Amino acid sequence: MATLLIVHHTPSPNCQALLEAVVAGATAPEIEGVRVVRRAALAATVSDALAADAYLLGTPANLGYMSGALKHFFDQVYYPCLDETRGRPFGAYVHGGSDTTGAVRALDTVTTGLGWRRAAPPVTVTGEPGRTDLEACWELGATLAAGLME
Repeated sequence: MATLLIVHHTPSPNCQALLEAVVAGATAPEIEGVRVVRRAALAATVSDALAADAYLLGTPANLGYMSGALKHFFDQVYYPCLDETRGRPFGAYVHGGSDTTGAVRALDTVTTGLGWRRAAPPVTVTGEPGRTDLEACWELGATLAAGLME
């Protein structure tokens, strides 16, 4: 069974709403044969990353960058996963108060270094998530999970 690892930092109700939408899409009834594993960024391990077939990353944009928690995840897994996870698909969602550009750029830099393959454009949300934002996160989760179906 394929595994989708969702690594997230969810410090606010807005980030929680996006995470819930992503999980709902990834675990939709039409998705079969995919195990969805959720880990807070500070709790995700090298073993989690190595065991996953795809990644869905969630972070707030903090001071123009990804959260320190998600950066910590990457610091822990980067070298142990560098050769083993090359080519694996990923997606991301980023929430910011007013701008997400720097956080998206930081995610692009790290995932390019790991050799991960973007499976869908990032979902970026500023302010309170609306219906369209939540639908985009649902689609992101469903897209990543469906890509793993056999």
